[in-house]
Amino acid sequence: MTFSIVGYDPETKELGVAVQSIFLGVGSVVPWAKAGVGAVATQAFANPAYGPDGLNLLSQGKSAQEAIDTLISNDEGKEDRQVGIVDANGNSATFTGKQCYDWAGGRAGEHYAAQGNILVNKETVDAMAETFEKATGTLADRLLAALDAGQGAGGDSRGKQSAAIYIVKERGGYLGVNDRYIDLRVDEHPDPIKELIRIHQLHQLYFGTVKEENILDIEGSVREELVGNLNRWGYLDSTEVEDDKLHEQFTAFLHTENFEGRELERGKIDREVFNFMKQK
Repeated sequence: MTFSIVGYDPETKELGVAVQSIFLGVGSVVPWAKAGVGAVATQAFANPAYGPDGLNLLSQGKSAQEAIDTLISNDEGKEDRQVGIVDANGNSATFTGKQCYDWAGGRAGEHYAAQGNILVNKETVDAMAETFEKATGTLADRLLAALDAGQGAGGDSRGKQSAAIYIVKERGGYLGVNDRYIDLRVDEHPDPIKELIRIHQLHQLYFGTVKEENILDIEGSVREELVGNLNRWGYLDSTEVEDDKLHEQFTAFLHTENFEGRELERGKIDREVFNFMKQK
């Protein structure tokens, strides 16, 4: 009752999993990943041990296929399992046990493995695979596009409930102190993939990197509009404001609204923040 895709980006070295299911909080069970090691999706009558055990096997130098072979060789319930793995070299593999409910199967390709069970059709997996192969952008963009395409092609025959995306990158986490780059979940929602995409867009707004072409000088019409926005947000109470006060209150806005990652030197503003402020 789940479909997922594991993927690898050879340029950024990101590894991750995107998944959807008619299962409450699927993100707590299916996705596993470790920077520099690999990513694992364990599902169907999921064996949660496939996550940490699979990553441990990959860390010992086994390929994705070798890791799956070892996992299922030690599991009496293997015919009820489904698993997809990609390793840190981009090798991928997928396995579907013979007792998984139809439609069930998977497809492995360059830097990804897509799989699903209790699906409307085989086209769900094909759509994920083909979309990932053709999509551009970040690993998260490609995984989410693939997941959305899978839903559009048929998806889970029992419906929709939860979705998740988990991506690791060396020192990619908050403040660079861990490897948990993107860890987003929709545990219960009538359209979980669309909601996950929306939340990911917010994540990129708050924690994405500032693009050079989006840096604006706080002067002229930009300054005037910024002052107006800060008044509407309640950080100022007048359109006549000195530079020191403007800087103080703009900084307060950034820190209150969790935009510390987009804070620039005095006199500068990120266009993404500027546009966000206009939307209130």
